[in-house]
Amino acid sequence: MKLAIPKERRAHERRVAASPDTVKKLISLGFDVVVEKDAGLFSSIPDSDFAAAGAKIAADAAETYADADVIFKVQRPLHAAEKDNAGGIDEMSLIKPGAILIAILSPFTDGAMVDAYAKGNITTFAMEFMPRITRAQSMDVLSSQSNLAGYTAVIDAAAEFSRAFPMMMTAAGTVAPAKVMVMGCGVAGLQAIATAKRLGAVVSATDVRAVAKEQVESLGGKFVMVESDETGETEGGYAKEMSDDYKAKQAALIAKTLAKQDIAITTALIPGRPAPVLITREMVHSMKPGSVIIDLAVESGGNCELSQAGKVVLENGVKIVGHYNVPSRTAADASALYARNLLNFITPQMDTESKSLNIDWEDEVITGTLLTHDGAIVHERLKGGK
Repeated sequence: MKLAIPKERRAHERRVAASPDTVKKLISLGFDVVVEKDAGLFSSIPDSDFAAAGAKIAADAAETYADADVIFKVQRPLHAAEKDNAGGIDEMSLIKPGAILIAILSPFTDGAMVDAYAKGNITTFAMEFMPRITRAQSMDVLSSQSNLAGYTAVIDAAAEFSRAFPMMMTAAGTVAPAKVMVMGCGVAGLQAIATAKRLGAVVSATDVRAVAKEQVESLGGKFVMVESDETGETEGGYAKEMSDDYKAKQAALIAKTLAKQDIAITTALIPGRPAPVLITREMVHSMKPGSVIIDLAVESGGNCELSQAGKVVLENGVKIVGHYNVPSRTAADASALYARNLLNFITPQMDTESKSLNIDWEDEVITGTLLTHDGAIVHERLKGGK
C-alpha cells in the first residue's frame, strides 16, 4: 500500500504530516511511504532525513499522489478554483477514487470540498472531529496543536510587550510583574496560563465552563467567572454558545477585569460557528497604552472586535495581534506531534499479520471522524449540508 505525504501548499502552512520517526513506523506497519520533495523544508526536516528513514522522495505532486492508497496531510487539498494561488497544482484531481485522505479538513469552512470528496469516491477522515475519549487522546490533533498555540501566544505577547514579564527587584528599583488575562481555558488557554506563569506574570483566566476553575487554579492562575446556572460545556467537552443574558454579564465582568491587565490572550472557539466577540472596541480603549491582545481565534472571526487576520493592529496604544496559523509558527514541534497523532490513528486499523488496512467501521474513533465513504457524505453533522 502506498502512503503519500504531499508538500503543504496552503498559505501560511509550514507543517508536514510525517516525521522520520513516524515514517519508520509506517513502513513497519506495511506501507510504502512516499514523501514529496521539500515537504519538510519549513519544519527543519530535509529530504535526506526522510530518505534515511526509508521513504521514497517524489519529485513533484503528481508523482506523490499517483496511485496513493492513503494520503496524510495537514490541511485539506487544493481544488481547481484555488490552484492559481498555489503554483498551479489541483491536488484533488490527483487523488484516485477509493483513496483514503486523513487530514484537518475544515468541513464547516469549505462545504463544497466535502461534496467533492463524496463525488470523487474518496474516503475522508477529519482529524479535528476526533472524539474526546480517553482512548483517542494520543490521536487528538486539536489538543496537540492547541498546546503549541497557547505557548506561542505567550511568546508572541512577550515579543510585542514593551516591558518584562517577571517581577525584578534591582538596586535601581522594582519592576512590577506583567498582568495577563487568558480568555478560554481549553488546551490552548491552559498552556498559555502555564507559560505566562513560568515567565513570572500574574495570571487570571475566564471560561464559560465551571470545570475549568480547578484546572486554572492548579496552574497558579486566578479564575474569574460569571455566576450563573447555565452550563457552558457540551457533552463532548467543548464550549457552547451562551444566552444573551449570560453574554451581557460576561461582557461586564471582562470589561471590569481587562482594564487592569497588560496582556489579554483570547482562545474562545465554538465548533462550527464564528468565534464569540469577547473584547469590544470600548474594552480595548479602556486598556493601558502598551497593552497587548493576542487573538488566537482571529481566523474564525476573532474574539476581539478589532482583530484583523494576519495583522498587528495598533488601536489607542494597544497592540492587537492576529497571526495566521499559530501552531505552524512552531512548525518543527507541531509537525512532530501531528505526525504522531496520525500514526496513532492509523495503527489500530492495520492487520499486523497481513500488513494491510482492516478498518473497523464501527469503532467510535472511526465513526467520529469519517466524513465521506462509498461516494456519500456519512457524518451526522454534515448530512444534508448541515
